[in-house]
Amino acid sequence: MNALGRHLLLELKICNEEVLDDLDFIRICLTEAAVQSGATVVGESFYHFSPYGVSGVVNIAESHIAIHTWPEFQYAAVDVFTCGDDVDPEKAAGLITERLGAQSHSLIELRRGIMQDSQAGCST
Repeated sequence: MNALGRHLLLELKICNEEVLDDLDFIRICLTEAAVQSGATVVGESFYHFSPYGVSGVVNIAESHIAIHTWPEFQYAAVDVFTCGDDVDPEKAAGLITERLGAQSHSLIELRRGIMQDSQAGCST
């Protein structure tokens, strides 16, 4: 079976709380992660919450990289969703993990859009 895309779910814990609350830092971090992984950036949207926390997404031609931060818990939830074979989502995940200073992290990968081989499971 083939998948249309790969979706990495990152749990980043014990992060640098100052950078987790810095919208410009987060925007640059996600954009650089997209570019470094080989993705094509096509847009972005970020929001700073009051009193703290940032949510944002970098739209890439191959899908998206998104984040939501909880500085008060030194935690960030990150999604790296890519399709095609030209983008390295692990590279993006590693860069984000490093830049946010995560001392503890985990990663779950989901294959999205799993398709059966064209020969298998066909009905006429």
